Amino acid sequence: MPDLTPAPALSSFRLNLQIVSVVMFNFASYMTIGLPLAVLPGYVHDVMGYSAFWAGLVISLQYFATLLSRPHAGRYADILGPKKIVIFGLCGCFLSGASYMLAALGSAWPLVSLVLLCIGRVILGIGQSFAGTGSTLWGVGVVGSLHIGRVISWNGIVTYGAMAMGAPLGVLFYHLGGLKLLAGIIMAVALVAVLLALPRPAVKANKGKPLPFRAVLGRVWPYGMALALASAGFGVIATFITLFYDAKGWDGAAFALTLFSCAFVGTRLLFPNGINRFGGLNVAMICFSVEIIGLLFVGFAVEPWMAKVGTFLTGAGFSLVFPALGVVAVKMVPQQNQGSALATYTVFMDLSLGITGPLAGLVMAYSGVSVIYLAAAVLVCIALLMAWQLKKRPPVEQPEAVSSSQQQ
Repeated sequence: MPDLTPAPALSSFRLNLQIVSVVMFNFASYMTIGLPLAVLPGYVHDVMGYSAFWAGLVISLQYFATLLSRPHAGRYADILGPKKIVIFGLCGCFLSGASYMLAALGSAWPLVSLVLLCIGRVILGIGQSFAGTGSTLWGVGVVGSLHIGRVISWNGIVTYGAMAMGAPLGVLFYHLGGLKLLAGIIMAVALVAVLLALPRPAVKANKGKPLPFRAVLGRVWPYGMALALASAGFGVIATFITLFYDAKGWDGAAFALTLFSCAFVGTRLLFPNGINRFGGLNVAMICFSVEIIGLLFVGFAVEPWMAKVGTFLTGAGFSLVFPALGVVAVKMVPQQNQGSALATYTVFMDLSLGITGPLAGLVMAYSGVSVIYLAAAVLVCIALLMAWQLKKRPPVEQPEAVSSSQQQ
């Protein structure tokens, strides 16, 4: 784990530049996710002739691999330092592109090609997990723990930016040169990122004795659970807003998603220091309140403008939830475990987004599409109550202090 002692005071612009110079590696990893995202399902189904189940499985394998590898990414970042973990993750992204290339070259053997695509997706999931966790911790090591909220916020901005850019670019490259060209672009993006990362100075790993995973989970889970509940609002907007508009007979679902994304990114850009000024739990409770109002607007919408206002407010509310709760969560463990804490905390969001879709689909089948937004609002209300209870907890002795006294 990097040395998280506070960094000297910097101007906001210079601070952002330092953060962006590190989180750009996470941008590269998410570009390798976004580029094939809109191409592979159609390639597996239409070109290779497999069913929609296999097309969906090829995409889902990456998310399962990310979910399962996150705790390991955090632990190794604590032990080896974040720079090595970032480079390892980017190499995984490169190998995923190589697997796509081999799948394209072996297209005459559909089963072999499918297996290679699946291997590439698993490697990509592991690579993104390591690159994403490592880049956050590397950024914190560069600018100091005082700015951890800002680092997490910028990581979210580059994540969504890369996904938004990658999908249309991937379709363009596929039309220009097929899967071979797309695979070559993915490999090039990852390789350039590795070459840029290698000469950058590393931050030192903390040599303290790490806590076992169970102990880290025990300290982080309340914040992760609140994040998971709030993520349901994001999940139902991203997954079902198109069906919601169709059910209402309205046009403009794509614009509603654009409003959500603009609100999400804009809020992070407009309030970069809000978490430091007001505290993580205070910001989280404000965000939950805004998200609840947004979801209620969507759920009770009788006119398109109500749905658009709701999606905008939901995006603005959800924007700072992850960094606000994450700042508090990682401070619940000693410094040598903060990588594990961040990775464990992130798993709750991964699980939430994986579960929300199927469960919301079942609710929608029985009760209608509007109900899922009202149900999500109830879940965010529970998250708000959890944050309020966490804020009422008496202050505890800092884990670092406990660890030091035990070592003495």
